Amino acid sequence: MRLRRYVLLRILQLVPVTLVVIVLNFLLIHLAPGDISIILAGETPDPAYLQHVREMYGLDRPFLEQLWRYLVQVGSGDLGMSFRSRQPVFDEIIDRIPATLLLVGTAMGLSVVVGTWIGARIARRPGSAVDSLVSAGAVMLFSVPVFWFGLMLILLFSVQVPILPAMGMSSLDGPREGIGRVLDVAHHLVLPVLSLMTVSVGQYIRIARTSVAEVMGESYITTVRAIGFPDRRIVQHYALRNALLPVVTVLGLQLGLILTGAVLTETVFSWPGLGRLIYEAILARDTPVIMGAFIAMSVTVAIASLATDLVYAALDPRVTL
Repeated sequence: MRLRRYVLLRILQLVPVTLVVIVLNFLLIHLAPGDISIILAGETPDPAYLQHVREMYGLDRPFLEQLWRYLVQVGSGDLGMSFRSRQPVFDEIIDRIPATLLLVGTAMGLSVVVGTWIGARIARRPGSAVDSLVSAGAVMLFSVPVFWFGLMLILLFSVQVPILPAMGMSSLDGPREGIGRVLDVAHHLVLPVLSLMTVSVGQYIRIARTSVAEVMGESYITTVRAIGFPDRRIVQHYALRNALLPVVTVLGLQLGLILTGAVLTETVFSWPGLGRLIYEAILARDTPVIMGAFIAMSVTVAIASLATDLVYAALDPRVTL
């Protein structure tokens, strides 16, 4: 009952958060230089046609009236129509979400598993040469710009040693169904995932290493070690669960960062996801798509924060909702 009430309250909190995000996005986009109506009508439009475009899209109305009309529209579940494609924004976002979920989910999952495993391994011997080397490499990883790393991967594995595709989600002449389709998508997924993993894997290595090393100094670990258990078993069965708590916390907080990285990664690799849609919409000043995509990303981050709290409580019985 308490869990159900907590989840309900957190869901209700999404309403004011989403409202603030909508208002801020609307304000920032309309403060951007340039006249959207001129972009829609062409560089040298006829004045009468330009006025017609402004009236058609409501751009001739006062700012507050435009904001109110948009809030009412979003409240009814309508994100508007794309200026560029003349398609519903909601449909365009839904079409792109699976590709982004595949990319972001794979990158986040591998980052957590690989980063935590490496961090737990080096934490068994803190201060060693391997510990210092891996820790320095982890700092370097999350300091590297994701778009630069992606370009370097393309240069190495698609140009110098052409073994991996550099663009798209599938081959034009590739299979359209079955295991062949899965393998083709996985082949195209390698470089974008490696590029996006740089956003987070280094941080997970550092957090897991610090957390495991701290837990290994606890009194109950000393007792278990005195019994004669090897360090590998102690880490896997006794230390790792408590050490995962900071990793879970960062996992929820880092979703917004990795979604930002996804915009750059999808642009570099022409991955047909939500990030690529945002990039194309920004170039075309397609404000309904930009605002709709930002709303979708904001709600996703808020839901991830709720899921993080629930997982944290499940891992640590001392945490109460």
